Amino acid sequence: MRQQSRIVDVAALAGVSAGTASKALNNTGQLSAATRERVRRAAEQLGFTPDTRGRALSSGRTYTVALLTTDSSGRFSIPITRGVEDVLSAGELATILCDTRDDPLREQHYLRSLVARRVDGIVVTGRRTEPRAPIDVPLPVVYALAASTDPGDASVIVDDTGGAVSVVTHLLGLGRSRIAHVTGPPNHRSAAERARAVATTAGGAFVGEPLFGEWSERWGRQAVDVLLRSHPDLDAITCGSDQLARGVCDRLRELGKSVPADIAVTGYDNWSVMALASRPPLTSVDLQLEQLGRRTANLLLDAIAGDPQHGVLELPTQLIPRESTLGMS
Repeated sequence: MRQQSRIVDVAALAGVSAGTASKALNNTGQLSAATRERVRRAAEQLGFTPDTRGRALSSGRTYTVALLTTDSSGRFSIPITRGVEDVLSAGELATILCDTRDDPLREQHYLRSLVARRVDGIVVTGRRTEPRAPIDVPLPVVYALAASTDPGDASVIVDDTGGAVSVVTHLLGLGRSRIAHVTGPPNHRSAAERARAVATTAGGAFVGEPLFGEWSERWGRQAVDVLLRSHPDLDAITCGSDQLARGVCDRLRELGKSVPADIAVTGYDNWSVMALASRPPLTSVDLQLEQLGRRTANLLLDAIAGDPQHGVLELPTQLIPRESTLGMS
């Protein structure tokens, strides 16, 4: 039987001390990226597996982090989780996913359980962007996508205004001069913020008022009929989500309108299920959720290490141009 590699074997192969090797693998200490990478490669080469149970006993930590979410579908929490795990897995931390299903009692049950399990920290996220009340636990906590209402907490959110501005700037640069907007419920912060930014940035090129409705392809199709009755000469429709934009494209095609030759269409979220399956594929705003997850996890690690950050960090979006505005290349 092959003898299991030890931390001293990894250290010898990497040319560092055992203490440095341990810090590199645990993602602690003030080490250079090159040293951490050299130790990681040595560990992989030797097939070294850290003794997490012993590490937990000696450090008083469990090396687990919880992700508490209201997003049952996983539409937003899954890419955020991928980003969180990118960072945490480097330090051999495990992630526990807890879906509260928007149920306050279920959330409290999870919180009691997580405190009892002595997780190292909690990431709080969901499917809405409205600021939420903070959770009350004696653990490090960072909020993702929706900020905490407590300015003393650390929150990482998306710059929705910047994303909407990039869409309109793109359309104006293509020469579009009659721009409409279709979006979700007016009481949703993301819908209201994106609509306001589109109307403000478009200025005199904006036609009518933003059309608020539900987040569905059906509303996207219905909105096209409303818009064309009032503004038959419009040449661009911006949408607050990819789902809406796909419905808009479907209805325009049924009416014999060419996208984008007659009317350009843009989505929002860059949800590949919708954006790439649309006919034509949608120009959309990518929320960079994996990057958001990575920044959130780094803030949580800082807090776990005794260096908590405070306030709201707003991350930029990225416009992804496709055929719904550019046509066939």
